[in-house]
Amino acid sequence: MQERVFDRLGGVVRGGLSRREFLAGVGGMLVLGAAGCGGGSGGSEGGSGGSAQTRTVEHKYGSTEIEGMPERVVSLGYQEHDYLYALGVSPVGVRYWYGDENDVIREWAEDAAGDADPEILNMPEGLNFEAIAALEPDLIVGAYSGMTQEDYDTLSEIAPTVAQSEDYIDYGMPWQETTQLLGRAVGRPERAEELVAEVEAQFEEARRQNPQFEGKTISIATYTGESFGVFAEEDLRSRFFTSLGFTVPEEFTELAGDSFFANLSEEQVELLEADVLVWDQISFTEGGRRAIEENPLINRIPAMQEGRVVYLEGLTEEAFGWQSPLSIPYALEQIVPMLAEATEADGQTTTEETTG
Repeated sequence: MQERVFDRLGGVVRGGLSRREFLAGVGGMLVLGAAGCGGGSGGSEGGSGGSAQTRTVEHKYGSTEIEGMPERVVSLGYQEHDYLYALGVSPVGVRYWYGDENDVIREWAEDAAGDADPEILNMPEGLNFEAIAALEPDLIVGAYSGMTQEDYDTLSEIAPTVAQSEDYIDYGMPWQETTQLLGRAVGRPERAEELVAEVEAQFEEARRQNPQFEGKTISIATYTGESFGVFAEEDLRSRFFTSLGFTVPEEFTELAGDSFFANLSEEQVELLEADVLVWDQISFTEGGRRAIEENPLINRIPAMQEGRVVYLEGLTEEAFGWQSPLSIPYALEQIVPMLAEATEADGQTTTEETTG
C-alpha cells in the first residue's frame, strides 16, 4: 500500500462548503439512520438490525466466527470507520490515511460519529501489531486495508479478524458488499441492507434524471505533474460512474492487470479520450488544475478541446476518494451536475459534427 500512496489517496480539503451548507444538502437520510443505531466513544448499542447471535463471516483468508455484539472494534481499512459509523458502531481504533493526523472523521461523517474519539493508528510502514493489540479489540476489520495472509494470521492471534472478499482485487470490493460484510461482522446485517438501499436509490434517481449518461464512455485519470494514470473498471472510483450508467474502456482494465490502477506513458495519453474525461486527485498534481489545463499532451485529447471534462477538487475530490455510504451522497450531489454539463457538451459536439 505505502509504495503506491498516490494511487489511492483521494485528496485534501481546500476551501469547500461551510458545515451548514454541507449538512443541508447531503446524506440526511443516512445520518438519521446511523444516529438511530447509536454511537459514542466505543462499542455499539442496540438498534436497527442488531443481533447478538454467533455468526460466521467468509472472506479472502477463510472464515471468522464472531460471538455476540463486539464492543471494541479496530478498523484497519483506510476509510472503513465511515462504514462502521454508518452502521452505528464506534471503533476504538481507526487507521490514519491522510490529512490532519488528529482528525480522521471527515465532515460528512461527523453526525453519524457523534462524540467518537478513537485512537488514531498512524502506520506508514505497515501494520503495527503491538499498537493494535494494546487496544484490546474484540473484533478487527480490514476490508479496505490490503492485508496479506501473514497480516491476517498475526491479527487473528489478537482478535477475530475479517479481511476483504476473495472475489475482488485488493481495494476493489464494491462499497455495497463492504457494507454488507461489515454489517454481518458487527451483528447489524439489517442496517447494512438499509444503507445499501438508501445509497443505491440515490444513484438510481441520478441515473433517472440523466438518461444521457447511459452507455457513454468515461475515463478517470490522474496526473502528478510528471506521470499519467487511469483507474481500472474494478476500482471503486470507476464503479461510481458505472453505477450512473457510464462505461469504462476495457483497455484500462487490461493495462492494470491484477491492480486497480494503470500508469500511462506519454505515448498512451491519447487512450484517455472518452465521451467524458474526469481528472481526479488534483490535489496531488504539482501545479494543480492549471498544470492539467496547460499541458500540451493533454490538450491534444478531443475531450479537453471540446469541454467534455470534469475536474474533482477540494472536498468533492476527497468524498469521491473515500467511496463510503456516508461520503457518496455528497460526492453525487457535487459530481452529477458536472457530468450533466460535460455530457451536454458532448451532445453539442455530436450535433455540430452531424450538421457541419
